[in-house]
Amino acid sequence: MIILLRGNLVDLPTNLSLSYFWCGGFMLSIFMVIQVLSGIILSLFYGAENNFTLVFMGFDESILIWLVRYTHIWCVNIVFVLLLIHIGRSLYYGSYSRLGVWNVGFVLYIMIMVEAFLGYILPWHQMSYWAATVLTSILLSVPFVGTNLYSYVVGGFGVTVGETLLRVFPAHVILGIVILGVMIIHLFYLHKSGSSCPLFISGGYSDCVYFHGYYTVKDLYVFIVISFFCIFLMIFIPNMVLDVEAFIKADPLVTPASIKPEWYFLIYYAMLRSIESKVGGLVFVLSFLLVLWVPTKNISSCYSLLRQVVFWCLFGLYIILSYLGGCHAEYPYILISKICSVLMLFFVSLYKGCWFIPYWCDYRLFII
Repeated sequence: MIILLRGNLVDLPTNLSLSYFWCGGFMLSIFMVIQVLSGIILSLFYGAENNFTLVFMGFDESILIWLVRYTHIWCVNIVFVLLLIHIGRSLYYGSYSRLGVWNVGFVLYIMIMVEAFLGYILPWHQMSYWAATVLTSILLSVPFVGTNLYSYVVGGFGVTVGETLLRVFPAHVILGIVILGVMIIHLFYLHKSGSSCPLFISGGYSDCVYFHGYYTVKDLYVFIVISFFCIFLMIFIPNMVLDVEAFIKADPLVTPASIKPEWYFLIYYAMLRSIESKVGGLVFVLSFLLVLWVPTKNISSCYSLLRQVVFWCLFGLYIILSYLGGCHAEYPYILISKICSVLMLFFVSLYKGCWFIPYWCDYRLFII
């Protein structure tokens, strides 16, 4: 065990040219561990039948439990910010050509999104109830097995406290632990194939140094900066990342003026509701994720001006769709969402090459 840890954390050969953008993996690991530990502590006080009272009254009676709860709330936002930066850097530098790392990482992204959605349901406030109702209803559009699948997931004909939360709570706890295990697999493939770097060295390694000493201090510095920033926001504006409806107990008879999920789901929510058909919206989102996942053999964007333009167009469209997902479902937001969704899929297809490419081919053949 000591030899294994030493080989992966101390004596690991690491590219000398890595910038602060390569701290994302280490930061994600640390904050995911904090997230799981704080979640386990909160699970000791959670009860499905009186969940809202426990979360918004019982947790506030103790300063320690309050700190644990808001640490859990803020860490999930930090995790998704770091995750988006991590994925963006991987796309920019063509890390998806490393099959093992990219495939496991993409599975991790899907698992973390599912985990976040399950956790959003648990407080059982007004927005979590209606977000769960709207998003789980998409399962009904699955051909042939949609009705049975929906009943199995929510535990009946609709989202309820007694059945739905009894399924969501253990799934949320177990999935968090599973994610930590998959992260170790992701780390294994990363150390096996070598990391990408700003110079885009195809072999995975260029001039190397030991990880411990140079990069441990570098990662620790970034962790301290992010932690202090997070603690500052958590103490002075703790509710900044919470919706107003999050302080109202779930009422099936009262619909919020605008139903919307957390900010990291807004892009997919905008895509889903921009298409009138639930099946069409589901197929569109799955198509986008499929194209985003497809590993192709493109070169790094730092060597192609056109790829840089396409990448930053994707970044701009992501921001626009996230904003539109939080707007009311009315004209002109729906129309703009349709246009931006189509452009998003087009630019992702253009960026990834939009074809399956043999992995033995030379990089120079696929400069876009």
